[in-house]
Amino acid sequence: MIVADRKKFEQIIDSVKDYASVLIMGCGTCVAVCMAGGEKEVGLLASELRMKNKLEGKDVKIGELTIERQCDREFIQPILEKVKGYDVVLSMACGAGVQLLAEMLEPVRVLPGVNTRFIGITQAEGMWMEKCRACGNCILADYGGICPMTICAKSLVNGPCGGSKAGKCEASPEKDCAWVLIYNRLKKQDRLDTLRRMFPTKDFSTQAHPGRVVSEFNLKATAEAKHVQ
Repeated sequence: MIVADRKKFEQIIDSVKDYASVLIMGCGTCVAVCMAGGEKEVGLLASELRMKNKLEGKDVKIGELTIERQCDREFIQPILEKVKGYDVVLSMACGAGVQLLAEMLEPVRVLPGVNTRFIGITQAEGMWMEKCRACGNCILADYGGICPMTICAKSLVNGPCGGSKAGKCEASPEKDCAWVLIYNRLKKQDRLDTLRRMFPTKDFSTQAHPGRVVSEFNLKATAEAKHVQ
């Protein structure tokens, strides 16, 4: 999932200070799981802003709305009318959601309420760990399902380096050495011979931005539908 964390309250206050009406819009998927921008977080932020404005004697309209996903047009389309009447929208979604919302709500200004961090997993309660860089050229099969590009501080595809100590990374004693993890995983899979190979340099050409993926199935279905007509 995409992991994010809420911007500092001071930053949020500064970003909406010039508006008389603010709609805080949450997203019910990734950012809800990591407790950064779901319905609950929208309610908490709205309460904070209302309290702040009341203490300062400001009359600011604060609205709350959470949809299932801000990265899909089908979920944004039904709420377009509800946005009217607000000067600005504070999106609690990831960067992708903020951008699509800004596109569909134009010319209404859409501001980010969270910082998008990484693609990761739930490591423990209240803790999330980066696991994938979405590089577009997955090499997990060669490393026992552990990504050296992400887990290794140096992103080595041929490791380890000489800095690991007692299974920990020299960049931080709290971080496990990715190559110790890879070694142990491959050993359990009886695939240690894999480490004798010299892997080619990572192909970064797959990271051309902005990325785009088109479903061949949908293209074929569309072509067939036109042919039938």
